[in-house]
Amino acid sequence: MSNEPLYIDKELSWLSFNERVLQEAADKSVPLIERVRFLGIYSSNTDEFYKVRFADIKRRIIIDEEQGRNEEAKHLLSKIQSRVLKLNQDFDTLYNEILLEMARRHIFLVNEQQLDDHQQQWLRKHFRNTILPHINPILLNDDIELLQFLKDEYSYLAIEMQQGDSKRYALIEIPTDQLPRFIQLPEAKGKRRKTLILLDNIIRFCLDDIFSGFFEYDSLAAYSMKMTRDAEYDLSLEVEHSLLEQMSEGLNQRLTAMPVRFVYQRDMPSDMIDVLCSLLKVSNYDSIIPGGRYHNFVDFIGFPNVGRNYLENKPLPPINSYQFISARNAFEAIKAQDILLYYPYHTFNHMTELVRQAAYDPKVRSIKINIYRVAKKSRIIESMIDAANNGKSVTVVVELQARFDEEANIEWARRLTDAGVYVVFGVPGLKIHSKLCLITRREGDELVRYAHLGTGNFHEKTARIYTDFSLMTCNKAITDEVRMVFNYIQNPYRPVKFKELIVSPRNSRSRLYDLIDREIAHAKQKLPAGITLKVNNLVDKGLINLLYQASSAGVTIKLIVRGMCTLIPGIKGISENITAISIVDRFLEHPRVVVFENNGDPDVYISSADWMTRNIDNRIEVGCPIHDPTLKKKIIDILNIQFSDTVKARIIDKKMTNEYVPRGNKRKIRSQIAIYDYLKHSEKQLKKQAEKSEKSE
Repeated sequence: MSNEPLYIDKELSWLSFNERVLQEAADKSVPLIERVRFLGIYSSNTDEFYKVRFADIKRRIIIDEEQGRNEEAKHLLSKIQSRVLKLNQDFDTLYNEILLEMARRHIFLVNEQQLDDHQQQWLRKHFRNTILPHINPILLNDDIELLQFLKDEYSYLAIEMQQGDSKRYALIEIPTDQLPRFIQLPEAKGKRRKTLILLDNIIRFCLDDIFSGFFEYDSLAAYSMKMTRDAEYDLSLEVEHSLLEQMSEGLNQRLTAMPVRFVYQRDMPSDMIDVLCSLLKVSNYDSIIPGGRYHNFVDFIGFPNVGRNYLENKPLPPINSYQFISARNAFEAIKAQDILLYYPYHTFNHMTELVRQAAYDPKVRSIKINIYRVAKKSRIIESMIDAANNGKSVTVVVELQARFDEEANIEWARRLTDAGVYVVFGVPGLKIHSKLCLITRREGDELVRYAHLGTGNFHEKTARIYTDFSLMTCNKAITDEVRMVFNYIQNPYRPVKFKELIVSPRNSRSRLYDLIDREIAHAKQKLPAGITLKVNNLVDKGLINLLYQASSAGVTIKLIVRGMCTLIPGIKGISENITAISIVDRFLEHPRVVVFENNGDPDVYISSADWMTRNIDNRIEVGCPIHDPTLKKKIIDILNIQFSDTVKARIIDKKMTNEYVPRGNKRKIRSQIAIYDYLKHSEKQLKKQAEKSEKSE
């Protein structure tokens, strides 16, 4: 037995995942504009890390101090700080490299000091007409409650007005909620170059237009800054408060929550830093980070391609499911056979079309759906409203506690309620993360139910960039249990037993333990035994310990983990039979899938749940067995393609160095492209088989 540590700190593992995102920005085989966008994704991820993970450690330190515990959390904080600083340095270097690469392709991202006369004139006019109405400086003084109104989603310019020896400070919010962050500047005729400027730099250029005539000063200087708040919040759980009111309160609390990170422009004067830290009540445990000239790189996710088409990914047109497009309607398609879609390779239109048809189909009696995150202009929600207007019984379970989507979900809940939809908010403290839809239809003398069970949200936008499985079925055993899940959501304290579905928090832990134990028993009997698992995060110690036991018993375990993985593969005597990879590419890997070898007769499950304690014990999640042998094979084939990836797969190990899987003399396989080709071929084969059987008839 080894004395090595058995787990990696989840926070360090998360930073390792974000380093993989940065690797994509560094990869010169990735189209240039996509590399810029990966910088934006890295920045967005880092923001969320501070709002959630870093804030949690800060709370642990405060609790440890009060209870006189050891300083374990402080040591972890120190490791995080040094890792983040290193990643931020890599980010800055990479950003400058990418700027040079863009310049070679005649795309220039300029600052306010790099403008020609014509551009300066154009910008001053553009600023006065378009930008100035959105500028509202905040003057800083000792009496100001800066935390009351400073937003953590925004970049600010800290302004220093100097007259003689006296200084005044002000803050200007960069109004990216009202205006685009990138503005294309006019060029002289005949010039091939394309020039972009950041909104921040336009404001820097026009500072005099803002302050002149109101203040006396000899000089004006602007320095960028950004603050990140703790995203957790305490809800008042008084009985007379509805959950909707509580969530609205919680959002307001988040707006005034304490900061956990303060990032400032590296050359900001020290007296200005002191004033800001004091006003923001920044503590010793917060992350105070010197940075570059720009913050809020999240806007770079939408960096415009003003150059040639080859500078961004070649589009992969979404594939139509032959089973859907060859049927008269969605219900006939599903009745003929279970259908498995894999987004974004398949079009999400099949899902939106299913609920659109259900909204006016005279045979449909009721629709139930649970939403966690939906698009701003959600066709799914509009169909629910249409269905209610058409007299259908419509139930929508809205998860008000979907982090960072609470405000949108509160608004949707109000709209649905106003339209006569029965809106259910579930149970406070028990997030509903399942991805279910249940349509009940009268067909002759019987009621037939059609169910959707998926690994991703009913979100038209993310369905174009997240990979997710979606099962459509009218299998009675499964649809009956989906109905039971909806009843359970409304009555979570009533006893309920699930045989087909794996449902958190009812039976997920016991069912998964039983399925792993079965593989251990098979391995001990020298029968085929194996577990293939694909999740976003693997951090639950109970499940990890059982995987270690399985490995020790001889079970072959293969993992694909996109994000946090606290399990350590390859520990002698403990995890020698476990290998793990992570894939980061143009689409965000999002499905949760597990395959149990089961002595050569594999059991395959898709699920909404990651292998995290919160998903197993503290949320409503649903895992579903795949019964159709063709669909089972399809999922196993897709997983095998991913394990054969020699381009975008990285090795997960205790060193967290994110080394790419060595290609050796194997051919290049980029799994996301290979899966697209596989599914395209699969749909063509279905069409050929159908045409062949039609001819033979």
